[in-house]
Amino acid sequence: MSRDTSSTAVVSNEEIIRNLYGVAEKEPKRFRSLFTENGYWWDVPAGVKYLGDEVARAADIYAAAFPDMHRELSDLYVDGDVVVVQLSLNGTHRGDLPMGLGTIPATGKGFHVPCVDVFHLEDGKVSAFDCYYAGTIMLGQLGVLGNLEASLKK
Repeated sequence: MSRDTSSTAVVSNEEIIRNLYGVAEKEPKRFRSLFTENGYWWDVPAGVKYLGDEVARAADIYAAAFPDMHRELSDLYVDGDVVVVQLSLNGTHRGDLPMGLGTIPATGKGFHVPCVDVFHLEDGKVSAFDCYYAGTIMLGQLGVLGNLEASLKK
């Protein structure tokens, strides 16, 4: 469900973000082009902020770890150049997942994780993307939360 404040920019910004999710799933190599030159992606649970061209690297990391990732959008809230999306992240852990403490090797397990994304747009491109997914739920579903340190490759 989307919220509309009766501005043509609202519809446009919603379309930009819906397109961004489609690109993330089908064309991760093109993901970076949807951001401003200095745009960033803050992976809040992982504690990592990807700036500028690092956004492409982040898209590659998640595409390799979760090649069947699907984002199920529940609600979009648009207020001018800010778009907030409530969604779930769904997929299977089929590749290495680098994290700050080490790398979680593929577990082959599926996940269904709640998430809220906050986007700031400038001239039709993303200048800021703050991603707040439930990291502990994800790690639990991947089967590594109970013994995280032993699950990491260093």
